[in-house]
Amino acid sequence: MKGIVFTEFLDLVEIKFGLQMVDQIIEESELPSNGIYTSIGTYSFSEMLQLIQNLSNHTGLSIDQLLLTYGEHFFHVIEDSYPGLLATYKDPIEMISSIENHIHVEVRKIYPDAELPTFEVLEKSEKHLILNYKSSRAMHHFGLGLMNKTFEHFDMASSIVIEKIKEDGTEVKFTIHKN
Repeated sequence: MKGIVFTEFLDLVEIKFGLQMVDQIIEESELPSNGIYTSIGTYSFSEMLQLIQNLSNHTGLSIDQLLLTYGEHFFHVIEDSYPGLLATYKDPIEMISSIENHIHVEVRKIYPDAELPTFEVLEKSEKHLILNYKSSRAMHHFGLGLMNKTFEHFDMASSIVIEKIKEDGTEVKFTIHKN
């Protein structure tokens, strides 16, 4: 997993829960990196699992709730770092439907070894989108947070429903309606 995912997660933890919480979840985890991350480094996903599980234990928030919040936070990284990418789109459905064939292509140019989820467009209209998400990491609520912020970026409302195709969350279907 790319280091930027770790550095931004720890930034979010500090903003929402304080520096002491950052130190606590790092100390409680068995991290080969010792909790020292660079945005361009690559680290084991097991480190993220430990950090988020320890944060969940301390806050009482579910891992899905934390991933949703983190996805919403991470959208600001995209806004700040890649404004040209967002300017390419005039509509949230267009942007979200292009994740696999445009956005992830651009991410791979910057991070060639990034392990990204796949998004397959199953159905698309002007106001409706159905996507199939697949990832061994089961971070679909992170994706939901990004999608929520995408609609907010375009100043539009939406309803997004997640249906687990596989119980472990490694495959889910997103049904998105633009309101």
